[in-house]
Amino acid sequence: MQQKNNIKHWAPEDQPIYKLSTKGAKYLSEVELLAILLQHGTAENNAIELARKLLQSAQNSLQKLSKQTLPDLLALKIKGIGSVKIIRVLAAIELGSRRMHNPVLKKNIRQSGDVAAHLKYALQFESREIFMVLLLNQANKIIHEEILSEGGLTGTIADPRILFKLALRHEATGIIICHNHPSGQLQPSRMDDLLTEKVKKAATYFDIKLIDHIIVSTEGYYSYAENKQDW
Repeated sequence: MQQKNNIKHWAPEDQPIYKLSTKGAKYLSEVELLAILLQHGTAENNAIELARKLLQSAQNSLQKLSKQTLPDLLALKIKGIGSVKIIRVLAAIELGSRRMHNPVLKKNIRQSGDVAAHLKYALQFESREIFMVLLLNQANKIIHEEILSEGGLTGTIADPRILFKLALRHEATGIIICHNHPSGQLQPSRMDDLLTEKVKKAATYFDIKLIDHIIVSTEGYYSYAENKQDW
């Protein structure tokens, strides 16, 4: 029984590593790709079966799996999947995310889309709501970015005093504020609107321009500058 369960005894065309080397990664299922990362199974479950259990723990969603931390996945206590295997999986997920990432630091920002992809990379898979700010110079180049606050699953509170203290210290002339919606919902809430108006009004006293407030999630992004006629 154990021999049949061992992937090494499968027909070569059914083995994930052989399939990848002969056909390419795109021909493998998500479970097969995860199995390659896990490398080995146990006497009871081969790597494919362990990979299936791991993916099922995230409701068969790579997006949901990517939001899990090392402690989260260790807490599942899947026999045969320890910290080393989980670290391999998390590293692979991060590499895939970085492959899609286009850094914007020191680049001229001409429109919200220029920075939205960067912000999505930074925040879209976070399970908590996070508020961050990008600081720009006179040439409209991002000179600094920083997370200002981290909240719970339903919201976070940003302190404008901390925001403008940071902006003045870096001699920024423009700011872009951003936060994520872990729920996936992109439409701004009433609290989002109030915070935006508060920051926009306060910025004028420091001769700083609020360039945009961007909300990101796994569904995309929402830009105040693109959607508000009175911006």
